[in-house]
Amino acid sequence: MSLEFLWYIPNQVAPGHRGDDTGPGHNSLERLTELAQLTEQHGWGGALLGTGWGRPDTLTVATALAARTTTFQPLVAIRPGYWHPAHFASASTTLDQLGGGRLLINIVSGQDNLAAYGDSEGDQAQRYARTKEFLQLVRRLWTEEDVTFTGDYFSVTGSTVATRPVAIEGRPHPRLYFGGASAAAERVSATEADVQLFWGEPLDGIAERIDRLKGLQSELGREHKPLEFGLRITTLVRDTTEQAWADAEAKVEKMAQDADHRDPRRFRATGQQRLLDLAERGDVLDDNLYTAPGKYGGGGAGTTWLVGSPEDVAKSLRKYQDLGITHFILSDTPYRDEIIRIGDQLLPLLTDR
Repeated sequence: MSLEFLWYIPNQVAPGHRGDDTGPGHNSLERLTELAQLTEQHGWGGALLGTGWGRPDTLTVATALAARTTTFQPLVAIRPGYWHPAHFASASTTLDQLGGGRLLINIVSGQDNLAAYGDSEGDQAQRYARTKEFLQLVRRLWTEEDVTFTGDYFSVTGSTVATRPVAIEGRPHPRLYFGGASAAAERVSATEADVQLFWGEPLDGIAERIDRLKGLQSELGREHKPLEFGLRITTLVRDTTEQAWADAEAKVEKMAQDADHRDPRRFRATGQQRLLDLAERGDVLDDNLYTAPGKYGGGGAGTTWLVGSPEDVAKSLRKYQDLGITHFILSDTPYRDEIIRIGDQLLPLLTDR
């Protein structure tokens, strides 16, 4: 199975995301286009576009970037509830057609300011039940005509999406990525997602989760092709191991000084809590998985980092590949500089294997 390497574009109104540059126009169309075009020039298949209420709309940003690139694949993060399935199915396939079949979708079910856009949700079980229904209905709307569906959360009657996904061999519609580490989330992923995304956990934790998800696929009667697996992580790469660790420790020291700015919502998700708990096992796990950032405000993919020379980090990523990971979403800040550095120094070591 071929490997996929994507970057990350934060899509933030506020500058300075995780230590990014804070110059003017950081989220302008010109700047975002530059980042997307740099991914094309330095070996990346595309980039994940971050989402959340208060950020620019991801599908709109992806449309603009698709128009200014040729191979860039936008991995668009979206939320059920912000989107109705039929509205999303139509909007996404319009972009897929305009971009020549480059669209990727990341379904997010975590915390957000739901009331700000008129959404609400119950407990965790209800949230993931709604997500499952959303995925089932969107797949049908992408691939069937005259769809009638009545569920607990969504319904349509006689619905046909006029714009269809671009049909490519092995790809009937945009690939669906999904995260989540709770039992409810894993049951949704095992039956409805195309790619399960993991945060940067140690190898033993990832291996355990892959085994469990494979078992759930069989137990729950998955109807799609086998689930694939991906890793979303920060990779701090420098020319030498010593320089990488010196820079990593300096970054964490700066984070410690700014620790009061942490977002309290990040502690609520099961997957995020798993990452934060890793620090109790030590500041460095496996060969070079740095857990200290999670103590001082690192959230999401910024909670654990792979640190080292290109060879060090490539060796670690190959170990994840050996477990069955085939999709990698990497990043570090400043985003522009690191697209180039990591693309030029790290990716050739992984793609030439």
